[in-house]
Amino acid sequence: MKMKIKRTHIPEKILNYRNKRISQENLMEQVWRIFEEESQKDRVILDSLNDDSEVEESNNFDFNLLEGVNIYHLSDIERICIDYRLRFLSSAIFKGELPYEAISKIKHFEKIHNTSLKGFKIMAPAKVFKLKNADDPLLFAPIGNQYYYLIHSWGTDLHPLRKVMMWPFKNLENFIVAVIFISLILTAMVPEGLFSKQQTTSEFFMVFFFMIKWVGGISIFYGVKMGKNFSSAIWRSRFYNA
Repeated sequence: MKMKIKRTHIPEKILNYRNKRISQENLMEQVWRIFEEESQKDRVILDSLNDDSEVEESNNFDFNLLEGVNIYHLSDIERICIDYRLRFLSSAIFKGELPYEAISKIKHFEKIHNTSLKGFKIMAPAKVFKLKNADDPLLFAPIGNQYYYLIHSWGTDLHPLRKVMMWPFKNLENFIVAVIFISLILTAMVPEGLFSKQQTTSEFFMVFFFMIKWVGGISIFYGVKMGKNFSSAIWRSRFYNA
């Protein structure tokens, strides 16, 4: 009997990360202070011409109508993006089709909050900003001061092993550990007696160092050739080959 592996539902993961960092009550208190600060100053929207940088925007939500379970700080979003190698980019460069349910929710939010939402962001794998198929994208609208409100999520949940598979690409330290681990496995797979009748400890380490150079060299060559970078560096990058 084939056992079915439960897929990873990103909205649940990011909620768990946020709840470990801060309680919902404290989060709502912080957001309330933001609303008070935002109401005391004019909102200035900066348009950049011939500049690829994004302007941080905010929306005039009615605080009493917001649900704390849908409010996330940029640090929560950054952590989930790095762990699962996702991007957090403007909805303007999203190449998939927004489901009608998402559009309906936006209309509903604009009606009950009596405002026009702007500055939408989408969290999703890099490929959905280039291709039509989508894997569990999340649509956010900015509240202000690096807080975002989750409007809607759709698509197929991520593979349950995606976090494990993307672990080596989080940062340089993880990459080095992965190269050493893979090299150790490959060294152990080398048949005993291949170089001599009885393998010595020194021969094992010689093969091991050779494997590190081989695995590391191929990985670095592939990364440089494809223009790849670590998840911690590209989670907000607009470049597809990052």
